[in-house]
Amino acid sequence: MVQDNLTECFGAMGCDGVVYREKLNAFWVFTKTRVHFVRRPNWREKITAATFPVDNAGMRTHINTIFTDSEGKMLLTANQEACVLSLENHRPLCLSNLPYPKEHFPEPVFTESFEKFPEIVKDANFVYEQTIRSQHIDMSRHMNNIEYVKLALNVFDDEFLQTHEAKELEVHYTGESTEGQTLKIFRHDENNATFIAIQESGRCIFEMKIVF
Repeated sequence: MVQDNLTECFGAMGCDGVVYREKLNAFWVFTKTRVHFVRRPNWREKITAATFPVDNAGMRTHINTIFTDSEGKMLLTANQEACVLSLENHRPLCLSNLPYPKEHFPEPVFTESFEKFPEIVKDANFVYEQTIRSQHIDMSRHMNNIEYVKLALNVFDDEFLQTHEAKELEVHYTGESTEGQTLKIFRHDENNATFIAIQESGRCIFEMKIVF
């Protein structure tokens, strides 16, 4: 829902991925996401979701999201980091030269910085393999960001997920993958947190930390 709301936000501002690809020969890359959960919304509960950019740092931007319930109480806050790359050479483009907000940003609702994760890719932490299928792919012809999160959550069984609520989630997208490639998923538990990494052909393309 955080990702979907960001897409709607960028569409309303006229700077979403479709516009950039068709008019600027460029595309968005979302590199990091961090979420704090106060309470997960219940099934069929009506909520209000607000998403808005909070800065323009030249080569990257941060976008905040806040979910509130019908009484205005906070359900979750999130922060996403993104940049724009050229379709020709995959080099970053300066946001100041693109149709994107440059000033007068709202106050952020998420002020904590992103973390540096430990290296966990080792044989002892291997959990399972997954071949990328057609339904994992998005409009960029790469695996969709949300699909990485789903693969990471597969390190927990259904009973655990039914009886535990996430308090914090942070993900780093460090590479790309395409249909037909085989991914290896690794898990390491440390200091009340679970770290998950996804590797493709020896390169780490995704990292996640989740705290319950």
